[in-house]
Amino acid sequence: MSTNPVAVAPGSAPASAPAPRGVPLWLAPLIGVAAAFVGLLPWLATGMRLPLQNLWGAATDSSAMPVVLLPFSQYYLMMLFALIATGSVAAGVAARALRPRLPLGGFWLVAGGLLLVQILSIVQTTLVVRGGLQERTESTLYLAVLVAICILSVLIGFGLLVLIALAPRAGALIGLTIGAIAVGSWLSAWLHPFVITGGDVVMTLSWLLQWVPAILVGVAIAWTGLGSVGKVVAAMASLVILWIAPALITGVSAAAGTRVLAKYPSEMIAYAVEVFRMALFMPELALRPIVTAIVVAALGFAARALIRRTRTAS
Repeated sequence: MSTNPVAVAPGSAPASAPAPRGVPLWLAPLIGVAAAFVGLLPWLATGMRLPLQNLWGAATDSSAMPVVLLPFSQYYLMMLFALIATGSVAAGVAARALRPRLPLGGFWLVAGGLLLVQILSIVQTTLVVRGGLQERTESTLYLAVLVAICILSVLIGFGLLVLIALAPRAGALIGLTIGAIAVGSWLSAWLHPFVITGGDVVMTLSWLLQWVPAILVGVAIAWTGLGSVGKVVAAMASLVILWIAPALITGVSAAAGTRVLAKYPSEMIAYAVEVFRMALFMPELALRPIVTAIVVAALGFAARALIRRTRTAS
């Protein structure tokens, strides 16, 4: 029994559009490399001079500090996390958008390019800082803590990369939520060099930037939808993360920035926990981002419904 092929009139369009062109194998790791440098951009733009160190071996002016790829300092802990995690988020978004076009194993090539830059950045900065610190036990402990924080940030960033690039939308939402918090700090890092001299302009921009994570989370919830139990649970979890994260950042930053507690780790941890508890129930820190995310998500759902209705009508 034979079948007749479907006739196509001369000059008519084919029945299906051609498949999109795939990403070349060599380009996949470069996507990861580019994403890592996107994360580092706020620091690269400053000139990459190492912040002044309390345990530096010689009196040095800030303009004469060595060039490093990461700002190692107890006063830059959130920035360190933001620089690393934002690169991972950028790689995850790119890998998800290009997933149908990536070659076999393309995700791992993207991840490899990302991790290569991040690990080299940590190694280069560690070697430079170790060479300039005083030969003291405190110096070793100080450097070990900073390296540990960077490694933890890389591990968290890799988790974000996997969730955003490979997980179903409910899982991707969790990654995007944590990523939104990192991106908020990443944007704030651009203002760091101007905090002292920027005046009212910097204060206004800083106030505006505090809304960015909540807006991004609201957009991510609208993109994910609420069409299943998993998506509803993920949306609720994202709001909880958005509630806890600012308080956690406030607590860690307050404790790390208190120089008098540097020699007393247990007291520093206790102080961080106390500030965290206080910030957790401050309405301006806890309530505003949650309400903002819910409002943005509701607007997103309304926009999706309107677009769907318009397409159905046409």
